[in-house]
Parts: sequence; structure tokens; C-alpha cells
Amino acid sequence: MEQVPEEDKRRQQQQQQETNLKAALTSIKNKFIVMSGKGGVGKTSVSVNLAVALSKKNFEVGLIDVDLHGPDVLRMLGLRGLLGVGSNQKLIPMSYNKHLRTISVESFIQNRDNAIIWRGPLKHQAIQQFISEVDWGHLDFLIIDSPPGTGDEPLTVAQIVPGAKAIIVTTPQEIALADVRKSINFCRTVKMEIFGIVENMSSFKCPHCGKPISLFGSGGGEKVACDMGLTFLGKIPFDPGMVTCGDSGTCYQEHHDDSEVFKAFAAIADKMAAMV
Repeated sequence: MEQVPEEDKRRQQQQQQETNLKAALTSIKNKFIVMSGKGGVGKTSVSVNLAVALSKKNFEVGLIDVDLHGPDVLRMLGLRGLLGVGSNQKLIPMSYNKHLRTISVESFIQNRDNAIIWRGPLKHQAIQQFISEVDWGHLDFLIIDSPPGTGDEPLTVAQIVPGAKAIIVTTPQEIALADVRKSINFCRTVKMEIFGIVENMSSFKCPHCGKPISLFGSGGGEKVACDMGLTFLGKIPFDPGMVTCGDSGTCYQEHHDDSEVFKAFAAIADKMAAMV
């Protein structure tokens, strides 16, 4: 019996993956990648809370963590364990609630503290499989949390997820805004539509006098959006409760549904919901 050369096998596997990817994407209405020009601006907390806010509006939401070297989505949602396989031989994403399901590279490793030491081609393949080999079903929204910068992961999403729109997260200070402009130019270079800019940690309400304190300056995100002709989606205030919830693996919105942060995420989710 004639054996199929290894190169032909790889080509066939790649073609099958691309077919599966296209089939999966047809069942997803709206795709968003959450980006930041630098680390430490709260990009993952924005991704998680937008996904939760949309799910609370009864939309079907998928959340993919493609920050392969520093995945935090599962920890913020308090999810643990490995993925199962369905009868269709596709992976079953983890469920946070009735309407929100998620996947991360942490879903595949026994020890969360193990380092992921991958180069570009492995990252590309993993991100493709997160969509093509997972049973997402029909989704109203797919939120993709990417690592900071303009490297392999956001470039892969731009290449394999046609129609994906970018939500760019920044804090108000100038050093963050300088990096945000790079993210904006990245999106324009790869022809990815920018849905808008979110200014995170915009102010802090003093627990004693109740007045807002601008910890990182003020208004920078709105200004850069205006200067570059983009939609400003809103300001997310700084709340220590966000840190506490993230560290304990409990969702902020489940415990602070009367807060300004909750209202800010709900308002951005409304703008996204207007698309459906």
C-alpha cells in the first residue's frame, strides 16, 4: 500500500483546519479582539467584563484567551479544569454561565504555573484550533483577549478571523497613549476595523470625600480617539474591588451591580448590542 508523504499529510491537515475554521466562523455573528499597546492597562479585565456584561443581556458569547504566555481569563472567572470532548469530536469550552463559554491555553495544562514556550507557528496553530476545533455553537459575540503589543497573536487573529473589529484599551497617561497609537496604526496596516477606544482606570473616587482623583491623568483616551477619528466607547473608573475580585477568581459584576464600573461596562455592551 502506497504511503502518503509527510508533506502531503501536513497539507491535507492544514486544508481541513482551514475548512473547519471557515465553518465555525459562519456561526459567529460579531467578532472582537481586545488589544492594548502596552501591558498593565487592564485589557483582560475589560475583555472579561464586556463578555459577562453581554451574557447578562442574554446574548450568546464566546471568550477566547489568546494571551498564550500570560493567560488570566479563567482565573478571573474562577474556572479550573481540563476540557472535555463532545460526540462530534470537538472540544467543549468551559461554561461560566448559561450564555458565556470560554477557552484558554490553561484549559490544556495540568499545572497552571508551567511556562508556555512557543514560537510564532505554534501560536498561529493554537489560535486557529481555539476556533476551528471547539464546539462554540452559534454565537452573537466572540471576544478575543490578546496580549499587549502588535506581535504574533493579534496578527494571527487579523489573518484568520475576517471581519474582526478591534477594541483598544488604554489608561489616560501619555506613555500608554503613545503605545495605543501604535496599536491603531497596526489595525490600519492590516485593514482591521477599529470599533473604538476604552479608557480604563480613568479616575478613582476618594472613599473619604467622594471626589474623583485622576490617578493616571484624565481624558487621554478620549483625546486620542478624537485626534485619530475613532469612536470613544467610554471611561472605566478605577475600583479596588476589581483587583480583589480578580485575585479571588470571582466576577466583579456579580458583587458590584450598583457600581459606576458596572454601569460603564453595561453602557459599552449596549453599544456592541446595537450591532445585533
